[in-house]
Amino acid sequence: MKSLAGESVVVIGAGVGGLSTACYLADAGADVHVIEKNEQLGGRASRLEKDGFRFDMGPSWYLMPDVFERFFADFDRTPSDYYELTHLDPHYRLFFKDSAEQSSANDASGQSPRAHGDKVDITPDLERTKRVFEEYESGAGDALERYLEKSRENYEVGMKHFVYEDRTQLRDYLTLDVARQARGLSLLGSMQGHVENYFDHPKLQQIMQYTLVFLGGSPTNTPALYNLMSHVDFNLGVWYPEGGIGAVIDALVDLGRELGVTYDTDRPATAIKGREGAFLVDTPQGPLRPDLVVSNGDYAHTEQELLPPESRGHDADYWDSRTYAPSAFLLYLGVEGDVDELAHHTLVLPTNWEDHFEQIFEDPAWPDEPAYYLCVPSETDDTVAPDGHSALFVLVPIAPGLEDTPEIRDEYRELILEDIATNTGTDLRERIVFEEQFCVEDFASRYNSYDGTALGLAHTLRQTSLFRPPHRSKEVDGLYFVGGDTTPGIGMPMCLISGDLTAESVLEDYGQPAGQ
Repeated sequence: MKSLAGESVVVIGAGVGGLSTACYLADAGADVHVIEKNEQLGGRASRLEKDGFRFDMGPSWYLMPDVFERFFADFDRTPSDYYELTHLDPHYRLFFKDSAEQSSANDASGQSPRAHGDKVDITPDLERTKRVFEEYESGAGDALERYLEKSRENYEVGMKHFVYEDRTQLRDYLTLDVARQARGLSLLGSMQGHVENYFDHPKLQQIMQYTLVFLGGSPTNTPALYNLMSHVDFNLGVWYPEGGIGAVIDALVDLGRELGVTYDTDRPATAIKGREGAFLVDTPQGPLRPDLVVSNGDYAHTEQELLPPESRGHDADYWDSRTYAPSAFLLYLGVEGDVDELAHHTLVLPTNWEDHFEQIFEDPAWPDEPAYYLCVPSETDDTVAPDGHSALFVLVPIAPGLEDTPEIRDEYRELILEDIATNTGTDLRERIVFEEQFCVEDFASRYNSYDGTALGLAHTLRQTSLFRPPHRSKEVDGLYFVGGDTTPGIGMPMCLISGDLTAESVLEDYGQPAGQ
């Protein structure tokens, strides 16, 4: 086992990736100091607490519990040492915004039309879910079982051989072992084409594809490999950590402290100079002089704003040419009374959602007929709202870089609140006692995110695996990157793994045999 004893490391940014890396490096013996520009740790997984309401501002789904278990096991701990989990039932609820045109199309195709405003609950009971699928399309229950078996296979092989292993160069894929493991995986093609091989009904296709929102992609630009997310959803389940996602951040911070990590909030990095053994990280509180640096900040911001031109691995044209995951229009709402029509996780989807994706990726505009997500943690956790009230937020994926003004926000707020009332039966408008908004400009200013993207680089075929920016700086020895822009990609579980992969790179480059 290698050791980093005697090495000092500054981690810039306290998102999930930075917190994960800090734990691994400290466990290897390094002196680790995490600095964070904002007032709290967690990066995009920040919390908003005011007037008795508490919201997770960013991630709100606890998926892939096996990844969290593996992370804590690396330090001889378990998640339950820090927080308890509740298995949500239903996993989530969907409302479909049917149109007369869609109903006519269903009649013509022989598919059984259903009432305007379909509501579907996806529960931990797979047999029940199969029966729901059969209501839409004959044979869809068996198709779901076949689909999930393929998804499970992709997940187990993909996680072991392609996610937890950092294959950074093309030659890493041109081996017999990789070819053997990849045999049968759905590596090429789009998610749209893959799902169409199993289901004809557009609503069933949407149910199998909604998780693409978490990857920052659309059905047509996300590789079919990501059908593995259905195994995550249907088989591994959707969970809620007591106290919300913020409790998971607290756990990562507490673990880091137990390992010797120190943290500073309200301390942004303003420049990175030098290289291994002689770095200078400028901050308003004075410079830091570590041996090594790991940036969990936005990758483009780090390169374009913190590094001098000669130290950048990618130029401005590179970042301009990337495909970015959506930004979001968010309403954090405290409301009087219950919202029982809504589940903890609720999705409202137009029957034809291609137009919304087109207005994100092809022709950027505020969506005319939006798909959106509602999170109502007060349905599970009565500590997030005062008695007699509910806490929820609404998230509408929108294109990054859109014009974001108070007038546009106000107009869109009215559109969304009316849409919620129309399609879920929950009219919030006269019951709101607390409200805050978050949108493109806030993502850009709070997280230094490129064009105000909420997630970073999308998971397109050309931005997956070795086609994402590397963990090691191309130009500066001793500088590393971690987080959603690197491998394995977007999402809390992936960022936890990214921290492991970045730490492995540091240990490979600078670790010494223990005891030396």
